[in-house]
Amino acid sequence: MGRNKLKMLLITGDGLALAVGYLAVVLGVGFPAGYGLLRSAGVVGSAVVIGLASMRSQGLFLARVSAVRIVELTRSTRAMAMLVAGMIVVDRVARFGFRIRYIVLGAVISWLLIVLSRSIFRSWVAVRRSKGHHQRRVLVVGSDAEAARLIEVFSTHPDLGMAVVGIVGDRDEAIRHELDALWLGHSDDTESLVKAHDASGVVVSPLALSSTRLNMLIRNLQNDDVHVHLATGVSGIDARRLRSLPLSHEPMLYVEAPSLSKVQVAAKRVFDLVVSVVLMVLTAPLFAVVAIAVKLQDRGPVYFRQQRVGRDGVTFDVLKFRTMGVDAEEQLAKLRAENERNGPLFKMESDPRVTRVGKLLRETSLDELPQLLNVLRGEMSLVGPRPALPSEVANFGAELRQREQVQPGITGLWQVEARDNPSFEAYRRLDLFYVENWSITLDLLIMLGTIEHLVVRLLSSLRRKRPPSGASPVADGPVSENAA
Repeated sequence: MGRNKLKMLLITGDGLALAVGYLAVVLGVGFPAGYGLLRSAGVVGSAVVIGLASMRSQGLFLARVSAVRIVELTRSTRAMAMLVAGMIVVDRVARFGFRIRYIVLGAVISWLLIVLSRSIFRSWVAVRRSKGHHQRRVLVVGSDAEAARLIEVFSTHPDLGMAVVGIVGDRDEAIRHELDALWLGHSDDTESLVKAHDASGVVVSPLALSSTRLNMLIRNLQNDDVHVHLATGVSGIDARRLRSLPLSHEPMLYVEAPSLSKVQVAAKRVFDLVVSVVLMVLTAPLFAVVAIAVKLQDRGPVYFRQQRVGRDGVTFDVLKFRTMGVDAEEQLAKLRAENERNGPLFKMESDPRVTRVGKLLRETSLDELPQLLNVLRGEMSLVGPRPALPSEVANFGAELRQREQVQPGITGLWQVEARDNPSFEAYRRLDLFYVENWSITLDLLIMLGTIEHLVVRLLSSLRRKRPPSGASPVADGPVSENAA
């Protein structure tokens, strides 16, 4: 399936979401006498046409837009506003007799369905890309440390859809950075090598080319419809803090200071409370079923309690449904030698302490549901750094202790982006990124990413028992009570 077919699949999903959204209103709210099938079809058809046209005008069918969640959400909201305006005009001209509040309701339902369908679509594409499909062949211009870092990012995150065919640059430098196997030639040969290796994109390392050569390369490649990506060399800073600020025709990036106002903190707390209460009510029957299953497994306690370190270094007892045998802590010391994570964290792929019920709970992340009680008590947030053990914190450096500036969360960047990555450096980098770039928008994106992540895991489990070699990490849940 090529990129054009993927695009058509995305458009089809959006069209169905628009149709279902307005059809639900047509069927559900009732209309004046004589409002028949023809008018209903006119309303739904108009909504689909206007909606898709509005989304196209916002660039929502371009890969570079749909790949960035916050941009996609913002532009889809604008598109729905345009849909409402267009439907009001059409209603007045065609005299459908469709009230404005129903037009707005249809747009709201359609927006929710579009967000859902695109999340499922993105999850499906991520699974396909983890198998090597739907990859854009790219050539990396540069052979320095930054080029090596970019290549590592692309190779460990195949869901980004960037398959590196090779690099161009200084060969001696490439050898120093262990990139000699990918070296194809010098930077002056970039244009010819792009054609020779059928690359559809180029990623330029920040210091790889002079300004004159870079401008020439961009002109030459864009004439051939080759995508050009310029790496900034700025990592660890949220893109929403970067602002383009041209100075005398020179493109500059202004970095805004991270903000954590009292209003934002209060808004986060209100959001946590509202969502937690709603989730507790909705999952109450599930709570009961899981509790009974855990109890019947071995007659042990339903909940697992463990001391964790929260905001400002204050300790608290984190709650989870118990997924291990009652003697799990006693067995931990014997299993330390088999730890699969470097650094102070502990993880085993096949932990013998996990019960059969516990394995299912971990695969579905249902073991973490009781942490909603921690959120209600103000000990945790829905989103934040992973709640660390006191023994882990004792081994943290001063830099990583910054994570104590915010409350730990049920989910977070580390859980979404690198849950099965054994690198302690990934843990450190993602937690610090969250602390230094926190915003309500980032929290919403992480929650959306968590939902997509669960969908990916579900799709993956239906397709295979374990990911193939070289696939991007797909979270299977923590495999130790200590790595929750």
